[in-house]
Amino acid sequence: MRISNRKRVLVTGGAGFLGSHLCERLLTEGCDVLCVDNFYSGTKDNIAHLLGNPHFEMLRHDVTFPLYVEVDEIYNLACPASPVHYQRDPVQTTKTSVHGAINMLGLAKRTGAKILQASTSEVYGDPQVHPQTEDYWGHVNTTGIRSCYDEGKRCAETLFFDYHRQHALQIKVVRIFNTYGPRMHPNDGRVVSNFIVQALRGEDITIYGDGAQTRSFCYVDDLIEGFVRMMASPAEVTGPINMGNPVEFTIRELAEKVLRMVGGTSQLVLKPLPQDDPRQRQPDITLARTTLDWAPQVQLEAGLSRTIDYFRRLVQA
Repeated sequence: MRISNRKRVLVTGGAGFLGSHLCERLLTEGCDVLCVDNFYSGTKDNIAHLLGNPHFEMLRHDVTFPLYVEVDEIYNLACPASPVHYQRDPVQTTKTSVHGAINMLGLAKRTGAKILQASTSEVYGDPQVHPQTEDYWGHVNTTGIRSCYDEGKRCAETLFFDYHRQHALQIKVVRIFNTYGPRMHPNDGRVVSNFIVQALRGEDITIYGDGAQTRSFCYVDDLIEGFVRMMASPAEVTGPINMGNPVEFTIRELAEKVLRMVGGTSQLVLKPLPQDDPRQRQPDITLARTTLDWAPQVQLEAGLSRTIDYFRRLVQA
């Protein structure tokens, strides 16, 4: 017999950028939160402020191994998400996506838990359709240096829908587009953190390619709101659903905006574009709007201001 009526929620990758914000949000909603992380790219600093909360528990664990706990909901966020981290050990990256999905789906099957998979816009590869809708199958190089992440996430989606069809699991799949905010890793190689850290240090700002390639930047609080709404949606809403900001910016526009907000004398320096780096990335979020009544609320300038404040404290520490 359950003593507490609190919902028991497992967050894998809970000490990461997105995971730590999600743990925080779930605690404010009155959940008991079990944060699982192997600290490959996550950090204890992201969750240090939560450790004194009696409804928060931290467990060092790698999701490529089975986990035996009792939970009501699972948010499967575990996987390095920036090229710097996922290309460092590409075999392990694929294992984290595929074996991690199998283990978390097995846990959901045993406990009857509802489970959400944090998938990615990378499943679209270097898209030939713009903006990207959920019914687009993608354009992915299966043997390229990014494929450990792209194909790992694509396989995880396959597993989720097969478990749903074969075992009637309650699944939710969201495809995350570029997200930014406080607690991004300063050395993760993503453009927002790169540009801000370089500008704060007075270093040249590195743009790969000619800067004309585009991205759409969603502030972390908006994305977490989308996660929570997706998990609370009716059982027939399985996804995949795109989550990101549909407002598109060129990389050069972002660099110039960061430089203007930070100040300083940094120069823009162009370097060759990495292999398979997408030229355009913009979500069609019609499905999220109509199904979840969700759309980003935080404008880029407001989100960048909060993110710059965070990195300024890190750089000065």
